[in-house]
Amino acid sequence: MAYRVSVLQFAPRLLDTRSNLKRLEELFSGLETDLAVLPELCTSGYVFQSQSEVESASEAFPGGPAFEFFCALAWERQCSIVYGFAERSSDVFYNSCALVNPDGSQHLYRKTHLFNREKLFFAPGNTGLQVFEAKGGVKVGLMVCFDWQFPEAARTLALKGAQVICHPSNLVLPWCQQAMLTRSLENRVFSITANRVGSEGPAGLSLNFTGMSQIIGTKGEILVRMTETETGVRTCEINPENALDKTVTPLNDAFGDRRPEFYEL
Repeated sequence: MAYRVSVLQFAPRLLDTRSNLKRLEELFSGLETDLAVLPELCTSGYVFQSQSEVESASEAFPGGPAFEFFCALAWERQCSIVYGFAERSSDVFYNSCALVNPDGSQHLYRKTHLFNREKLFFAPGNTGLQVFEAKGGVKVGLMVCFDWQFPEAARTLALKGAQVICHPSNLVLPWCQQAMLTRSLENRVFSITANRVGSEGPAGLSLNFTGMSQIIGTKGEILVRMTETETGVRTCEINPENALDKTVTPLNDAFGDRRPEFYEL
């Protein structure tokens, strides 16, 4: 089964949703893909200085200008889209990502493991780690950025049947991309990490984002990796059914050989 997957990398402008959506519209122009993954908080930027900034950049799900934009784009391009955004639920705010499909279905994930100053503005996610169907019935698991630090996150998604792990990110630590090779290898799944580029924030809070967005195969091989600074879209073809094969050797199976009765988690 040939399935086109894409990763988008750019530098969102802080608190400028309209500009960010316009830039994403440009990046999607002419794109032919089945599944596209965008960075964490791609509609709003990342380095918030106050709760009021988070409030100004957030929206409910479903609903809101970014949601409507991506739903329309998924229909227009006939692809599934995973994007990160600041979610408002009553008076609580989450660092969330959503999957929107060309058939109009949509799914939400709230980031489980908050990173650093995110804890000042967002509540820990309460959706749990879930697997949903994208275009063509391909099963995708959603996780966001710092979730990579916890092997249990990717393992949970894989055990629930994920063929592709979609990983919107704003990565700043130097070893994150490399860790996702291991997450794909140990779970025998594809992973798509969409990072941003550039720097953001005032003196003392400024962060430099590492780029290097990537698509990883089921044996930890790099299928696509962007540079630390480029903006744009990269696409490749995968066979999602390869993620159903957990064979390591003729006598070993990555999941069949598990002995959870001896694990302490």
